[in-house]
Amino acid sequence: MEKLLEGIRVKKIMKFLAIDLGAESGRGITGSFDGQRISLSITHRFPNGGVRILDSLHWDLPFLWKEIKQVLGMSANSDLKSIGIDTWGVDFGLLDADGQLIGQPYHYRDERTNGMMELAFELLTKKEIFAQTGTQFMQINTLYQLLSMVNSKSPIFEIADTFLTIPDLLNFWLTGRKVSEFSNATTTQILDPRTATWSELICKKFQIPYDIFPDTIFPGEEIGLLRPSVGKETGLSRVPVVAPACHDTGSAIVAVPANGNNWAYISSGTWSLMGVELDQPLITDQALALNFTNEGGFNRTSRFLKNIMGLWLVQECRRTWAQSTGTEMEYSELTQLAKGSTAFVSVIDPDDSTFLPAGDMPKRIVDYCHRTGQTAPDTPGAFVRCALESLAFKYRWTLEQIESVTGRHIDTLHIVGGGVQNQLLCQFTADATGKQVVAGPIEATAIGNIAVQAIAINALSTLDEARQVIKNSFSLQIYDPNNNQEWQDAYHSFLQITRIGEC
Repeated sequence: MEKLLEGIRVKKIMKFLAIDLGAESGRGITGSFDGQRISLSITHRFPNGGVRILDSLHWDLPFLWKEIKQVLGMSANSDLKSIGIDTWGVDFGLLDADGQLIGQPYHYRDERTNGMMELAFELLTKKEIFAQTGTQFMQINTLYQLLSMVNSKSPIFEIADTFLTIPDLLNFWLTGRKVSEFSNATTTQILDPRTATWSELICKKFQIPYDIFPDTIFPGEEIGLLRPSVGKETGLSRVPVVAPACHDTGSAIVAVPANGNNWAYISSGTWSLMGVELDQPLITDQALALNFTNEGGFNRTSRFLKNIMGLWLVQECRRTWAQSTGTEMEYSELTQLAKGSTAFVSVIDPDDSTFLPAGDMPKRIVDYCHRTGQTAPDTPGAFVRCALESLAFKYRWTLEQIESVTGRHIDTLHIVGGGVQNQLLCQFTADATGKQVVAGPIEATAIGNIAVQAIAINALSTLDEARQVIKNSFSLQIYDPNNNQEWQDAYHSFLQITRIGEC
């Protein structure tokens, strides 16, 4: 450890502010670095989620901006070295020539993208789109959101001057600079991750104005100083705003306490993003056939991964039950009920399109089970067990494909993010995959955000040093696989029922 940290020069504790916005909640977290370890202090937590306006689902950006300013105000006396924002991917705002936001940004689960992938393939083939972007095909992608606007002849394009993804928009409000951060831009399915340039071919074929896309910057670059007006309102001085990996998964992967190459990760939360870290994008026919994506990471690395529906299945069940009963069950209670429920009764493909929109998740699970000739869950514990077992099976299938495409043998599976708190899912993942699972840190996204800020000011020198510091700063939990044959048999049933390998 001492040898590894030679060259780190920190004379006093340095503080960095990470503003981490997830699909379900947001938080401001202050990271203090003493030259050896990072410690965290939660400044402020606040809810997030979609807001339905008429028949459309939007994000409440004014509310989020208000909460961000509250975080900044609460940090006014913290002597911050810098600030960094990360958010979910794909969603965006459009600005007019005066920099004013045009309307409320849509939520990626809004139904306006229904049918847009099919329309896109009439204009460019899947192979042509993948060759340009290396991006997984999902109807939530920015490309299909923009295509829906083109298809509906939205008048917004007549006044739109600048396209900014959500973290880029917030960074513009903070600094006044309009740029596109690389890691988040790679979620749009419009950017070439090899060159970090927007695809002129895609824009031309889909009639998307090419000149609305700003220049790209990379994680670790300073975007600018805090606007004087924001500083005056919050009490903060003109603190530098640094781009972490602005896509939350990109920041989370920075915080994976790993070394070598024989590991894979799951960034576990509303979505499960499962993959490996590569030196460059892997844009091949096999990657296309298996619908993997290539997202940008820190140091121009590539996150070769697949988006899996994740704990959204449980979150939406919980929300539905709360609406019908008036009582919101704790996630810990639901997990305990799942633990006590019978194993391997029913399974689902977590990524079946029926589970994507917001709505009555228990009914959709029941319908899926009936459609596939299974006994449907009938208690909260059974529903949650079905979701968690199915996720673990999908992780195994995805891991097998990763090993096949990359030629890597994976020894260890690192799980980071909020899903680490679901110990049952972590154990199921070890059992299903047959791999040792290393779980933690929980606040990986904020930690990775903070680590990139520390590297940006030379408090840390390299990504390897950052990961070693993180490993020594936060507790990790190890899960070893067991019940191997039982899980093997259940996995083969999962493949037969869901027919995933045939998709």
